[in-house]
Amino acid sequence: MSEALLNRRSWIARAGAAVGVLTLAACQRGQTISESLRVSAEALTRRSQRLLIPREALAPEYRPQDISPFFKPNGSIDPAASDYVALRDAGFANYRLTVDGLVERPLSLSLAELRERPSRTQITKHDCVEGWTAIGQWTGVRLETLLDEAGLKPEARYIVFHCFDALTQTEDGPRYYESIDLVDARHPQTILAYDMNRETLTVPHGAPLRLRVERQLGYKQAKYIRRIEAVESFEAMPGPRGGYWPDRGYEWYAGI
Repeated sequence: MSEALLNRRSWIARAGAAVGVLTLAACQRGQTISESLRVSAEALTRRSQRLLIPREALAPEYRPQDISPFFKPNGSIDPAASDYVALRDAGFANYRLTVDGLVERPLSLSLAELRERPSRTQITKHDCVEGWTAIGQWTGVRLETLLDEAGLKPEARYIVFHCFDALTQTEDGPRYYESIDLVDARHPQTILAYDMNRETLTVPHGAPLRLRVERQLGYKQAKYIRRIEAVESFEAMPGPRGGYWPDRGYEWYAGI
């Protein structure tokens, strides 16, 4: 048996023991056992996947003939917020993506400027937590390209995606947001897509710009992105658990 495998098995055993310790400590702080187990199990899942799968391992990619004839738009499909409606009605001519937070050189980029950057095209499967899947072709700029252009500061640990849409479809409803760590942010298949199936991204699918982080479930694929922010911790995010749905009980790390 290889030394690497022995080390991994040893780590998993230690992690299992740690879950028990964390649960006891959480109970002493007044947390429920189920909540403590959920948080501990999520951390164990993420750590185990990172240990066993190379950081740049690609999600499966498919052939053009595999593209689904119908790709279900999910979540928000027509944001009602006035700032988004104004951009949509102008064909997104005035849209600009902001990249800021813990960066050396904040960016403000139009769609035309984003299209000038080197692009990546990939045909991948979208796995929804509701149980359905679809295969689509996405073209966009790699997130890593923009992060390198902006220059991450050493203390940056997470990338937050602030969106235009409120799932309540009200003007003042909580805006959707998501976050990923730097491992996923720098993954070769993590892109900001502006085209889908060889056509400009439509409003139901997230126009003008959406995230594709192909090794995670669908609710991590934030749509209608208006701002990307580099932060040090969850404390700097809009909610306590790093995403609109994680704040409501879903796992923050939705690796597949």
